[in-house]
Amino acid sequence: MAEILATSIRVEYTCHMPDSTNDVWEVLSTARSVRRYTDAPVDDETLNRCLEAATWAPNGANGQLWRFIVLSGPQQRAAVARAAQIALGTIEGIYGMSRPAADDNSRVARNNRAVYELHDRAGEYTSVLFTAYKNEFASEFLQGGSIYPAIQNFYLAARAQGLGACLTSWASYDGERILREAVGVPEGWFLAGHIVVGWPRGRHGPVRRRPIADVVFRDRWDPERADIAYGRGARPSPGKKSSAN
Repeated sequence: MAEILATSIRVEYTCHMPDSTNDVWEVLSTARSVRRYTDAPVDDETLNRCLEAATWAPNGANGQLWRFIVLSGPQQRAAVARAAQIALGTIEGIYGMSRPAADDNSRVARNNRAVYELHDRAGEYTSVLFTAYKNEFASEFLQGGSIYPAIQNFYLAARAQGLGACLTSWASYDGERILREAVGVPEGWFLAGHIVVGWPRGRHGPVRRRPIADVVFRDRWDPERADIAYGRGARPSPGKKSSAN
C-alpha cells in the first residue's frame, strides 16, 4: 500500500533522519510533545511533507475550509514570542508552575524546565498557525472536526520524519489578537491551533497513558471512572505511574 501511495503521489514519507519511521504504530505510540530543539533549521522540503499530510485529513464534505500559515519571518516570530509569554503567565496560574531551582532534578522540575525553555525561546522556532473558515450553520466546536484532523496529521507526519512538535495554547488567550494582527487573519476565520516544530534534543517516546480500561466505557456512562476534575480521572492514584505528554 505504501508503495502504491508513494508511486501515485510521489512522496517519500521520511527524510531518512535519525528516529524517522514509516511504522504507523511506532509513530502513534511515540509522538510525545517535544519542547526542546536544536538550533538546526527545518528545511522546506521536510516541512512541506508535514503540510501536505495535513491536507490529506478528513473534513466535512471535502470543503477543505482551512489555511495553514507558516510563521518564519522576523515579524511573525516576534509576535509568536509575545503570544508565548502571555500564555505562560496564564498556564503558570492554572497549573501552579514556577521555574524550578537549579538543583531540583525531579521529573516535575525537568518537565517544567522544558516548558519554560519552549516559551523563552518561542521566537527562535518555526511554527504553523492553523485556521478554519467560520460558517454560519455549525458551532466552532463542531467545525473543529474539519480542522483538528489536519493538525493531528501534521503532528504525526512531523514525528514520522524524526521532527519534534508541540501543540501550544499561544493562539488562545490574548495571544490570539497578537497573532491575528501579525499575520492578517480576517475575522471570518478562527485560529484553531498552533504547532511549534523543530529537530528535537533527545529522542521520541514512548508516551505514557492510562490503560483503555480507565477511559473506555461500554454502553453506559461509568461515574466511578469519570472524575476528571482534579480527581481520580485527572491524576493516577498513589502508586500508579503518572501520565505525560
